[in-house]
Amino acid sequence: MHAFEPGGRGPAGSASAEPGGLLDLLGVAAVLLDARGRIVLWSPQAEVLFGWSAEEAVGRHAAGLLVAEDHRGLVLELFAKVMGGSGPWAGVFPVRRKDGSTRLVEFRNMRLGDEHDTRFALGIAADEITLRGAERDLALSARLVEQSPIGLAVLDTELRYVLVNPALAEINLLSAERHLGLTVREALPFLDAGPVEAAMRRVLESGEPVLRQLVTGSNPAGGDDESAWSVSYFRLEDSTGRVIGLATSVLDVTGQHRARLETSQARRRLAVIAQASLRIGTTLDLGQTARELADFVVPEVADIAAVDLLDSVVEGRPGPAAPTGDDPVVFRALAVASTEEGPAVRAADPPGEIAAYSADRLVTRCVTSARPVLVPRVERRDLPSIARSAEAAELLAAAGLRSYLAVPLVARGEVLGALDLKRTRNPAPFTDDDLALATELGARAAVCIDNARWYRMQRHAALALQRHLLPRQPPRTPGLRVASRYQPASAAAEVGGDWFDAIPLGGHRTALVVGDVMGNGINAAATMGQLHTTTRALAQLGLEPAEVLRQLDRLTAQLEETIATCVYALFDATTGRCSIALAGHLPPVLVHVGGTSELLRLPPGAPLGLGDTDFHAVDAELRPGDRLVLYTDGLVERRDQSLDDRLEQLLRLLSGPRIPLEATCDRLLESLRAPDGHDDVALLIAEAEP
Repeated sequence: MHAFEPGGRGPAGSASAEPGGLLDLLGVAAVLLDARGRIVLWSPQAEVLFGWSAEEAVGRHAAGLLVAEDHRGLVLELFAKVMGGSGPWAGVFPVRRKDGSTRLVEFRNMRLGDEHDTRFALGIAADEITLRGAERDLALSARLVEQSPIGLAVLDTELRYVLVNPALAEINLLSAERHLGLTVREALPFLDAGPVEAAMRRVLESGEPVLRQLVTGSNPAGGDDESAWSVSYFRLEDSTGRVIGLATSVLDVTGQHRARLETSQARRRLAVIAQASLRIGTTLDLGQTARELADFVVPEVADIAAVDLLDSVVEGRPGPAAPTGDDPVVFRALAVASTEEGPAVRAADPPGEIAAYSADRLVTRCVTSARPVLVPRVERRDLPSIARSAEAAELLAAAGLRSYLAVPLVARGEVLGALDLKRTRNPAPFTDDDLALATELGARAAVCIDNARWYRMQRHAALALQRHLLPRQPPRTPGLRVASRYQPASAAAEVGGDWFDAIPLGGHRTALVVGDVMGNGINAAATMGQLHTTTRALAQLGLEPAEVLRQLDRLTAQLEETIATCVYALFDATTGRCSIALAGHLPPVLVHVGGTSELLRLPPGAPLGLGDTDFHAVDAELRPGDRLVLYTDGLVERRDQSLDDRLEQLLRLLSGPRIPLEATCDRLLESLRAPDGHDDVALLIAEAEP
């Protein structure tokens, strides 16, 4: 390409452009006059502006051609001054066009000379209206750019700043002058410039603008806070379509961005808390609840989580609302969860271990102050106050402990322990948002832990009462050998009101009783104690089974909202006669000495507590070696099988080759009791002797 062709580059890096620039927009005309005022050169733009062609204009006096009669004197005076060397002249002058019309034209006139000292006058002219419009447009554009509250910049095709307005200089904390000539990467080190420059290049290549793209980066002023900007990119072209650069607008949206993040984080917290409500506290088992809490926060909040309760809380001993003073605090580790096995896990207290920690340990401070303790960025000097020992501190150092957070577990005004959180793999430090989430999870989990703790205490009390009221050893009874079992509900269920008894009476008689108070907990156990004691008293009166149940029914009806079932059998060793009555209870099994077994067909009766109910007894014969099996529904009832099927299974287990009484009790419990053990079981087996 020739150096001066349109679009080519000239000497010393000069460049020529396609028509359509600002000069073409203004239609600038050039006219050259000799010393006598005759036209010697006439540009094409002059023909457009004045209407005369070059052939018509060259050689004629400019004043006679272009100036009205009444203005010629002034024009000749100005021409003489310019040619006399008084300097250029500029101004607006009315010019007569070929068509006879008059147009105001902006002139710039100056004297020229050549090597022969010949003098000429050069006139540069443009339509005054067009020029004023361009000036207004430029002034408006400059004022808009200068005063815009939005950051604006223009970059060349090599993506270097060529214009920056004050708003963008303030946003970037870099003066407009210092921007010039720099790339985004050089001017804005707080940004990840790679994606930004890639987006700019795509706009330059495709011409498709990018609108309101969110860009985030470090705070230009420093600090850990993230800043955000809404940016748009537009390709710049001249009137011929040639790409001349890129314009960008920048709006600081840090406030809105943080508000959106806070809203998003709040929604996330609500979602996490809602999920935690489903996954934590699924049972009333203290250890299980602690494990559920630890498992839930890993990896949702932390890489390693430990739940440590005060030992007094676990043991049910009364204590202050929060440990105080400088004395060591005794913890019991209940649960540890981690994203992976490693030194950090070995540094934690193993579940079940009891440890006393001094007041300078952070978890101790957490429970004594009932306030969270946060170490966003853990340093080596922090490890002794976090770790349980010097060895554990070395393990945490090896694991690369980055951040630490301890949250107190407080329920009903009492500090129960602490949730201990660590980050080793996650590089982000714990934030205030993490603290808020962990505190909320800890508060909700603490209520579940407290419920499990109180349930455990109540269950222990009910179980202790239950065991105290039941016979410890089968009594010696005439003509009978007796074996019995009481098995409470599992730890996940409350203790019920099941009981059994074998009561020796005068005249070689024995009363055999198994009963079940509806309900759970210590109230059911206490009611069972009342019925157990009353049954013994009524048996000593020598009453028949049906009468004993009638009296028990009247007593139970007087107890508030109490229902119970009962089987009462009166065995006479001298005759082998056994009189049996039921009060809404499952029928006994008679196991014959030959190995067969049968459910005794008895009137079922109504449960105790309904009042004014008639009961009927049926006699059965117990020959030497026969066994009578009395039990509560916890032995045979299961949610996934019908009661008839379960009773058939009971009969099969009792049939066949005979094994000792104690072994028979164990076999029935092992084979029949439901895996979840949701109900108590009372079992009594009596074998007739010669």
